Amino acid sequence: MSSRYIVRDILKHIASTLNPHIPRAPREAQLLLMHHLGVDELWILTNQQELVKDVDKLLELVQRRAKNEPLEYITGKVSFYSQEFFISKGALIPRPETELLIDEVLKRIDDKSSSMTVAEVGVGSGIISIMLAKFLPNAKIIAVDISEAALEIAKKNIQKFKVEDRIELRLGSLLEPIDEPIDYLVSNPPYIADDAQLESNLSYEPQNALFGGAVGDEMIKKLLDEALRRNINSFSCEMGYDQKDKILTYLKDKTFSKLEFYKDYSSFERGFTLRL
Repeated sequence: MSSRYIVRDILKHIASTLNPHIPRAPREAQLLLMHHLGVDELWILTNQQELVKDVDKLLELVQRRAKNEPLEYITGKVSFYSQEFFISKGALIPRPETELLIDEVLKRIDDKSSSMTVAEVGVGSGIISIMLAKFLPNAKIIAVDISEAALEIAKKNIQKFKVEDRIELRLGSLLEPIDEPIDYLVSNPPYIADDAQLESNLSYEPQNALFGGAVGDEMIKKLLDEALRRNINSFSCEMGYDQKDKILTYLKDKTFSKLEFYKDYSSFERGFTLRL
């Protein structure tokens, strides 16, 4: 194709290229062009006749999206809790449902200004720890992940939001790297069964952040064991929509104060808080 394209025409071309594969092709065409040019939506709308530079580079991004690579990995940006975070292939793309996990934690803490130690297992891109640091100004947060790539992504986001003095990153599995007493444990662990058939776009995301074992709830059960063994005051955790009964059964003979579940935006069971 010609390298001389104006905004209006390149948008049509991108949308037609994406259309067989992507449900919101016109909108994604706009987002890809905004990313390529480093402009906002208003600029796109008011500069329809402007020539687009480096069209070949733009079309490389379009082909990646046409192959179902997530838009967030292509642009390096993801929106979460009304904030923009850096994201790349080393970390799971945050889902809107995980905002509810943060809400769950915050509504369980009466005094937001109190000093406490919060541990997050599976920090990924850092979104949970960062948002908790913003809402809990005196909390010390220790964030753990088994992936060095994820920790690097989290580090970039932590620096972006200027909470380096509040969040300490540690490499390791579950709570093994944390010897300190923990007041609140939070996690969005992998909870999909190993044999589950997923959409093709999920193949781009780190598989160890998606699959939780043969059944899917193995990581959750290990975290429950750790919370009980270490007598952690509160543990809030995201889970699969079909795992409530399994968790209830697993905790049937355990000693704790309260167990409460919460639903996601589609009214599916999505997580719980265990009080000791």
